[in-house]
Amino acid sequence: MFQSLTHLTAAIEAACADIAPSYAEYVQLALALATDCGEGGRPYFHRICRFSSKYEQAHADRLYTNALKNGKGSVHLGTAFHLAQTAGVDIREEKREQAGKTCKHAENAVHSLPHTHAHVHYNANADRQTLSAGQPEENSAGNDTCTDHRDNDCREELLAGSEPLMPLPLLPEAEWPQPLQRIRDCGATGAQRDVLLLGALTSLGACLERSARCLYGGKMQSPCLQTFIVAPPASGKGVLGFVRQLIAPIHEDIRRQVEQQMADFRKAKNSYNALGKERRSAEEPQMPPNRMFIISGNNSGTGILQNIMDSNGTGIIFETEADTISTAIGADYGHWSDTLRRAFDHDYLSYNRRTDREYREVKKSYLSILLSGTPAQVKPLIPSAENGLFSRQIFYYMPAIHEWQDQFGAHDTDMEKLFTAMGEEWKQQLEKLKLGGLYTLKLTKEQRNDFNRLFSTLFLRAHTNHGNEMSSSVARLAVNICRIATIVGVLRGDITPDADLPADNLKDGIITRWDIHLSAADFKAVTGLVVPLYLHATHILSFLPTTEISRRTNADRDSLFGNMPKRFSRAGLMERAAEAGINLNTAQSWLHRLVKQGVLEELPGKGEYCKRNF
Repeated sequence: MFQSLTHLTAAIEAACADIAPSYAEYVQLALALATDCGEGGRPYFHRICRFSSKYEQAHADRLYTNALKNGKGSVHLGTAFHLAQTAGVDIREEKREQAGKTCKHAENAVHSLPHTHAHVHYNANADRQTLSAGQPEENSAGNDTCTDHRDNDCREELLAGSEPLMPLPLLPEAEWPQPLQRIRDCGATGAQRDVLLLGALTSLGACLERSARCLYGGKMQSPCLQTFIVAPPASGKGVLGFVRQLIAPIHEDIRRQVEQQMADFRKAKNSYNALGKERRSAEEPQMPPNRMFIISGNNSGTGILQNIMDSNGTGIIFETEADTISTAIGADYGHWSDTLRRAFDHDYLSYNRRTDREYREVKKSYLSILLSGTPAQVKPLIPSAENGLFSRQIFYYMPAIHEWQDQFGAHDTDMEKLFTAMGEEWKQQLEKLKLGGLYTLKLTKEQRNDFNRLFSTLFLRAHTNHGNEMSSSVARLAVNICRIATIVGVLRGDITPDADLPADNLKDGIITRWDIHLSAADFKAVTGLVVPLYLHATHILSFLPTTEISRRTNADRDSLFGNMPKRFSRAGLMERAAEAGINLNTAQSWLHRLVKQGVLEELPGKGEYCKRNF
């Protein structure tokens, strides 16, 4: 094996070739050498990657050490040969065949130890900062390396750890309007501050529901978000629980009203029952709707619909353990993930009960969702990227904590008491806001152009690197960013009377509609969330099985050879395969197989073939 690596290294050095032009390939190279050659491959790694513009000796050393610890043997030396071939380095066939074999007798080979990091592979076309998790498939020739395959068989191992080798970005610093900034500042770490910010945006946005909106895609979007905080156990995501105190006063006030209404109902019902025969001429009291703001995730399909409809289509599902909601969705009486998808789009909701022929509906739904859970709790809730919940969620991944954290803090602060006080303040602020009427976000022409440029670039990037699996997520991330902009604008308070308001209304001071304006700083802060949230979503995508409809190999093979003439050449076949987007090594493998099966006959001469039983 080391002989093969020596030949490969010499060939690369002779060509002065950069075989790892992107960071993902750079990491692939480290994993390949670490897997098959252990510590002995380190000097070869330095020799090969020094032609890369990203090469720094100290960083390369750290990267190789990390590959030794966390590679898990899933990428082999054949990948290095494949990268070299792709870069145009002349590698002989016999060397490629040697490359795929594992270096069982390599000196100083390092065996992988159990660890808490993800079983990671790297897509050569993937985002520089995003590393997909899963187990690649790799053939012994180093060709057809599967760099975008998330195998279900490795799911258990994957979910045992989820850390990317490169840290995911924090949300950029900004001066957010109150109370967002005050809430965010309560976090002890950058990740906690991010989680508090996203949690606050989701919770406060849920309170605004019908009162604030933005026009996007020809539809009014209310600031209702669906946010999922994902983190390994004991990583600090519990801080999200404090956010509940921000909206608890609103929920509790509604529940007190319901209790009073129920007491009045029971009293009226008793009086009605005491009427005897006179009940015929009296109207029977109706039970008041069971209104609430914070809706339990441990619910049935009908139950969640009842809660939403009783609350006039509004509310928030707030669960700090995502398996609560995923268990309910997966139960026989559940199956209400469709409700969550429809609520994101403010669609109507309805249900029909056969027992009492009760039909209920709500024309518009304004449900928000705030969840936190471990990586293992993602897939039960969102079985695949094709499930519409994935693209509708705002994801944030909190890194694992590897050092002891002082829980006493730099100052003695009762966080629950602090957030409860902020919740009372928010309740009063919200009441004043709603008295003002309806608020609509109005971006400037320049802001719209900047928005479109940002998402146009990101959409192309997502489609290039991840196909359709991320395209829909980027499209809905744009919707979520508009909703966040609406929340930020309302809290900042930069509002003017609606430009279309009648002059008489302005003269009389009757203003019920307002335009929200976003300052340049706030617009930059909001759009600054886009790329980090995209990268966090791509990391969560790596937890899910691939959903792209896999190529039907037999159908592709039949189509390729079926379209060839009765007699054809190898060169003609390769040209047709390239036009069809079929890997040339795959086409060649099919050719050899069909000859061996007697379907094709190889004619003597210059690579000519004839169909026999095809």
